Amino acid sequence: MPTTDKYGQGVSYPVLSDAPNMETAFATLANGLVPLSVMRFANANERSANLAGAYKPVPGMITYLVAEDRWEAYQAGGSWLLLSDGPWQPLTFSSGYSAYGGSPGWRRKAGGGIELRGRWQKNSGSLIDTGDITKFASIPTAAAPAAVRYFICASNRVTASGVTRYTARIEIAPGGAMSYNVEDGGGVGTSGSPAWVSLDGIQFSPAGD
Repeated sequence: MPTTDKYGQGVSYPVLSDAPNMETAFATLANGLVPLSVMRFANANERSANLAGAYKPVPGMITYLVAEDRWEAYQAGGSWLLLSDGPWQPLTFSSGYSAYGGSPGWRRKAGGGIELRGRWQKNSGSLIDTGDITKFASIPTAAAPAAVRYFICASNRVTASGVTRYTARIEIAPGGAMSYNVEDGGGVGTSGSPAWVSLDGIQFSPAGD
């Protein structure tokens, strides 16, 4: 009867006393080795379609998703853990707002979590400083937190009285909406540039992470 590898990984291979059957011998060996390698799939949907039934994922299994450009490991709890930072994805800006610099976007972090980056601006006029919470962009619901998260971020604007403000508050809602709030004062830009707000340094856990 077949025996297993000497590394204790449970990979079976035939011995000389086994009845000759090349197909069975190679299938057993291949099916034992493949789950221990880094398996490559076009995307998460293809992975789900292939890793099912008798070939469902097992803890410790590692895969690479081409479309998502990321490595993931399967955990005992039944979820996939990100092993590499995902690619940067652009924000969806609300009407009247756009990127200022630093390629504003979001990505998934290795080990879990969402990271943001970049600066944004209001295309014309001052940032809304009436005390209202104003939406400026959004991220996908799948990347959003389970509850509203709040962050104090770097900013740069000059008030109507000539006082420079350097901070703003950012809120990220469960649905993915991103909003801001700044101090009263009619903020305008510096040296003729529009006021901006930075997202650098913001990290949070998405729902279910």
